[in-house]
Amino acid sequence: MLPGTLEMLILKTLSIESMHGYGIAQHIQMLSAHVLTIEEGSLYPALQRLLVKGWVLAEWKISAHNRRARFYRLTTAGKKQLGIEESRFSQMFGAIMRVMKTT
Repeated sequence: MLPGTLEMLILKTLSIESMHGYGIAQHIQMLSAHVLTIEEGSLYPALQRLLVKGWVLAEWKISAHNRRARFYRLTTAGKKQLGIEESRFSQMFGAIMRVMKTT
C-alpha cells in the first residue's frame, strides 16, 4: 500500500457511517474483494494519527454483537482532508499509469 493510502481509505470508510475499528477493517477488505487486508497493528496507529489531527472523533458505544467498542466518525476537517487525499491519489495514480503505459 502506498504511504498515506490507509488513512485515505479509513476517511473514505467513515464518510459513509461511523464504525468501530474491526468494522472499518472488514469494510475495506470486503470492498477491495479481499485484496486489501488491514492488520490491527496498522489500523489502530492510523486511527490514532487521525484522532490527533482532528480528522476523526471517537466515542465508546455498544456494538451489534453487544460488545463495548470505540466507534469513530469523520469530522468536518476530516471530510475536507478526504477531498485533498482523493485529489492527491488521483494525481499519483494518473502519473503511475502514464509511466506504465509507455513502451
